[in-house]
Amino acid sequence: MPLKKLVFTPGINRDRTNYSGEGGFYECNKIRFRAGLPQKIGGWLRYGETLELDGVCRQMYNYITTGSDNIMCLGTNEKVYLEVGENAQNITPIRATFTSPATNNCFTTTDTSTTVRVTITGHGGIDGDWVTFSGATAVGGVPASELNAEHKITYIDPDTFDITVTTAATSSTTGGGTSIQAVFQINIGYPITIVGYGWGAGVWSRGEWGGGSLTPVSLIQRDWWFDNFDNDVVMNIREGAIYYWEYSTLFTNNAVLLSSLSGASAVPVKAMQTLVSQNDKHLLAFGCVPYGSSNPADYDPLLIRWADQDNPVNWTPEVTNSAGFLRVSRGSRIIRALPNRQEILVFTDSHIYSLQFTGTTDVFSIQELADNISIMSPRSCATASNVTYWMGLDKFYVYSGTVETLPCTLRNHIFRDFNYDQRDQVICGTNEGWHEVWWFYPSANSNTNDSYVIFNYMEKVWYYGTLQRTAWLDTPLRQYPQAIGGVYMYDHERGTDDNTSAMTSFITTNDFDIDDGEELTLIKRIIPDINFDGSTAANPQVLMTMRPRNFPGSNYSSTNQPTVTRTTTVPVEQYTEQVFLRARARQMGLKIQSTDLGVQWQLGAPRLDGRPDGKR
Repeated sequence: MPLKKLVFTPGINRDRTNYSGEGGFYECNKIRFRAGLPQKIGGWLRYGETLELDGVCRQMYNYITTGSDNIMCLGTNEKVYLEVGENAQNITPIRATFTSPATNNCFTTTDTSTTVRVTITGHGGIDGDWVTFSGATAVGGVPASELNAEHKITYIDPDTFDITVTTAATSSTTGGGTSIQAVFQINIGYPITIVGYGWGAGVWSRGEWGGGSLTPVSLIQRDWWFDNFDNDVVMNIREGAIYYWEYSTLFTNNAVLLSSLSGASAVPVKAMQTLVSQNDKHLLAFGCVPYGSSNPADYDPLLIRWADQDNPVNWTPEVTNSAGFLRVSRGSRIIRALPNRQEILVFTDSHIYSLQFTGTTDVFSIQELADNISIMSPRSCATASNVTYWMGLDKFYVYSGTVETLPCTLRNHIFRDFNYDQRDQVICGTNEGWHEVWWFYPSANSNTNDSYVIFNYMEKVWYYGTLQRTAWLDTPLRQYPQAIGGVYMYDHERGTDDNTSAMTSFITTNDFDIDDGEELTLIKRIIPDINFDGSTAANPQVLMTMRPRNFPGSNYSSTNQPTVTRTTTVPVEQYTEQVFLRARARQMGLKIQSTDLGVQWQLGAPRLDGRPDGKR
């Protein structure tokens, strides 16, 4: 039998059986396709040695000021940060400030304990909130420097809470002086969506905790939306208040309520999402409280309002300004507004619309683009090369002037292994350097994002894997795509490894007939074709596993499953001409895997050498 070249169709297909997909790839993790060939994805490295975030970050937004400050806005369920030069500045809005007499001698220590009890009547805090003290004196052996700092509180009751210090008290006493100031940041939000019927659903004293409910209670995760208005930042909590941060080169000022600024008029007290229409400088609120109401209970999830042009604080419609509103006609709520070319795409839970600036007295007009669509989460959409992609409840969509279903060879694999209770966590981002759109999502047995799927829009192929990321941003203003994993920010496509640890990557082919499957074949050798360009290891290697079997339903033969290790510092095909092995079967599967530091690889077209060996 002549040498058989193994050429495989690019992309991963899990929507057909292993054998019926002969000639393709079936399984993978942390690989991509370039020029039709599979290779290991780029690595990632932690960004900023001291940069750590409090809470779960769901939103990243990047812009550059006229003063050349490269600002990354980061929103967690606990705080809001502006990252500049690898330093995170806390600009979380302030909820309340307490001074004398409410704070007089508010600290109580307990001998040998690092827990300090704080008494401030009506403090308004909840478990996990943040408070900063100043002006306190030492109490019970606890230094003033440890009291005059930022603390996370443990809720006790409406008038008391605990903080933790480093130095254990040397006595049980009450004190701190009469010059104490306590500054409370806004209440924290939920790190994930919590679904229940009351009685323990959620955090102590919040939502439906301790109460019964006849219908499921959904306590949604804390999400932030950011946009820049010139050098300043407009932000809001999803279905919450709107805040404004005024640019300062010192980054020492906190964001404040937009309605508290001078000249503010009829600012919505609650909004699903805010967005600046950058071409015409209107600040818009998608899903909000109607004009004339200051009651959050009047929230209309289909209403769109906008402020006067170039004046984000004036939301009162008048003949002398361009403030106004309109209402989306279909769907039950707006899920997301996404800028796209000369329009803003507005997604409801069942329709998609195009919102456009008209420049007339109507200011904006809206047009329905498609009905009977779905969208998985507010952040499950992204635009790449002027084309918008998004994940629906059971399939993917694409919009390039018209809305179409995006064919996916991994549809069953993804949507059958999906935690729909945590669908709000799904995020979508681009990786323009590799022509990719990424979705991170929670698998069926996970309450956090632990999986991803990628669509390569240049090569029209799909691949997938496992990786924990809660936020992702590919911006031309930064050298690398950046993402949040846990409390850290990472530069992606930087190096070959998982930060400083080895990254395991692999790809497995579908089973293929060796000689049309009619006769058994004895495989004697394989001529590999693997490229190690880009590796930093002195001796890069991969594991090559042949998987023989006789029938599609049979087990792989462990005795006929040799593993071959390549240990060359240059491309394998240059110095390793052939590998001898012995495997007898009708069908074969091939797996390439790397598990070492500094390894980058690409699979080419290996060849098999064998001879017929009978039909039994």
